Amino acid sequence: MLSSFDLFKVGLGPSSSHTTGPMKAALRFVGFLAAQGRGQDVKKLDVRLYGSLALTGAGHHTDRAIMLGLSGLTPETLTPVDAEAAVLAIEDTKSLKLGGAKAIDFDPGQDIRFEGQVSLPFHTNAMRFNAFDGEGDLIASRIYYSVGGGFVVDEDEAGRNARDEPRTTPKHPFTNANELLTSADEAGLSIAQVMLANECTRQSRDAVLAGLDEIWGHMQASMQHGLTREGMLPGALKVRRRAPGLYLKLRVQNPEPKQSCERSDWVNLWAMAVNEENASGGRVVTAPTNGAAGVLPAVINYYLHFVPGADADGVRNFLLTAAAIGGLYKRNASISGAEVGCQGEVGVACSMAAGALAAVLGGTNAQVENAAEIGMEHNLGMTCDPVGGLVQIPCIERNAFGANMAIQAARLALLGDGKHAISLDEVIKTMKETGRDMSTKYKETSQGGLAVNIVEC
Repeated sequence: MLSSFDLFKVGLGPSSSHTTGPMKAALRFVGFLAAQGRGQDVKKLDVRLYGSLALTGAGHHTDRAIMLGLSGLTPETLTPVDAEAAVLAIEDTKSLKLGGAKAIDFDPGQDIRFEGQVSLPFHTNAMRFNAFDGEGDLIASRIYYSVGGGFVVDEDEAGRNARDEPRTTPKHPFTNANELLTSADEAGLSIAQVMLANECTRQSRDAVLAGLDEIWGHMQASMQHGLTREGMLPGALKVRRRAPGLYLKLRVQNPEPKQSCERSDWVNLWAMAVNEENASGGRVVTAPTNGAAGVLPAVINYYLHFVPGADADGVRNFLLTAAAIGGLYKRNASISGAEVGCQGEVGVACSMAAGALAAVLGGTNAQVENAAEIGMEHNLGMTCDPVGGLVQIPCIERNAFGANMAIQAARLALLGDGKHAISLDEVIKTMKETGRDMSTKYKETSQGGLAVNIVEC
């Protein structure tokens, strides 16, 4: 079973697949060397990035993430300030401390190579780590794949078609939406209750609830930072942060969101604030990815500010329901923009948020499934074409639209009785097939769409 805490992970922006994933892969390679007893023998490293990781890696800070992971730093605990300092030290000294201990020569410009014209068969987000001894002999080589949302598999797991999903024995097992609905109905439980029972097979109920509160706390923190930090986002596009200015304008019009008639303006603001923070390399929560990190927090804030009786239990149920839906996409399709386009990121986030909002608004399990299906159905075919390889245009605004679409999907589903023509399982299957048929240039390569039709300044 895919846990909520596997799907919602804290890390640094701007990308879960191009930043968090490579950092974790580098950490795993350091661990592999230690397990083989060869860590002390390493004198030189050579890292090769392939496919989408190479084509948009510079804008996504993939090279920086590799350096940080090789240094033994973890995305869950690293702060943006410490990350910047560590990268500058490596670039200045042309060396790094492998695993945080042994110093070796390392020149990022020479030892990390971007090979965008090469794609490995399992997944486009591939990387190879090579380690050499003092004689220049290869002592270890390992391939890793960043498969979306910060999930990483190595070459052995790829051969088994594993997707970095933990093996547990859930109380209410399910592999698709139909099984989820059947299991929930037979047990007389909501989808959130099914997820909670399954989570409690791994840790105590109190620990689960505390973990969910912590996830929401990190989401709130990223939103608050985005609302107050002004200036330009990094990169050649010179994109100015808009959230602080919008926040001041809305506060002048209505000091409190609850007093506003323009609720969508606040939803836009909250989503954009998170994704501007992500684009700056700040700390966000994958939901299910960094590129789509603003959708769920914005819709949760909509629930808390505009729904009478909203409370902390509702937020927990929202997150549990969203995780159940997100897990279905992760298992049966993909949450990787490099694999299926942005329908796998913002599209999935919209589906997750739509179903979760329907749940906390009192919807039945059938209505929740309907809302999730609507949320994806109208995102099918959405491309991933980041301008300049940066998670800025169109990614930031796209989160705002995804959040508002989720709200409308939930409201539409609640007007019905849960019966509808296209099931969530069918739309997930369609999303996977659409991603498979989509041209590679529209899958996080910056070789098509807006990425080639907007001139960088």
